[in-house]
Amino acid sequence: MLVLLPPSEGKAAGGSGAPLEPGSLSLPGLAGARAAVLEELVELCAGDELKAREVLGLSEGLRGEVAKNAGLRDAVARPAGEIYTGVLYDALGLSSLPQAARALADDSLMVFSGLWGAVRVTDRIPSYRCSMGVKLPGLGALGAYWRAPMAQVMPEAAGEGLVLDLRSSAYAAAWKPKGEVAARAATVRVLHSQVVDGVEKRSVVSHFNKATKGRLVRDLLVAGAVPATPAELVAALRDLGYAVEAEPPAKAAKAWSLDVVVTQIH
Repeated sequence: MLVLLPPSEGKAAGGSGAPLEPGSLSLPGLAGARAAVLEELVELCAGDELKAREVLGLSEGLRGEVAKNAGLRDAVARPAGEIYTGVLYDALGLSSLPQAARALADDSLMVFSGLWGAVRVTDRIPSYRCSMGVKLPGLGALGAYWRAPMAQVMPEAAGEGLVLDLRSSAYAAAWKPKGEVAARAATVRVLHSQVVDGVEKRSVVSHFNKATKGRLVRDLLVAGAVPATPAELVAALRDLGYAVEAEPPAKAAKAWSLDVVVTQIH
């Protein structure tokens, strides 16, 4: 099973340790593309701060992120599972997973990134600020930039099992499963169901969507569930108490779309 996650906007900083070693990262086929993005980002942020903030979409209050990016080559690197924070990662709770579940997480979780393309939670990276929606002056929109490199490495990374895609649309743009990989891929949407005046209404709530996805992944890991197909995923989630609505895609080589329906927001 391979679980594709979005990164968090905010990231943990500080700590101690050695700086980034690019050659140590997973998916070595992305090394050239990573080096190009890193060089451009560091150069941008080492120059005109106002221009860097405009390109990165940062407010005055986040100007410190520019200086942080400028020093990425020498910054402390930590496991990506410690760097990424926020609602989804709080609910996932990597640090509190039982040993067997954590081993499964290390093998199966992959985080997409505007800077690194994709990394595993064990890969050591520095804290940075560069979303997939950024358009770097020399490389263009990162979502488009990463498509060709990711197309080369992701089919092999996906292996032969389930691909559980929990990314947001901006990060999904960097790689979309195709062919036989798509046939064993599943995306998940979280819907909040409530009855108003006797009529059920469903909506997507961003914060709760992220939290539910984090809990969903945690529950699968703790249960030791390793579904090999979308149908097995549906069964595993239902066994864990989730209300899941799903139908096989109408066409072959298409990913399944799953709706996880919840009635409480927390």
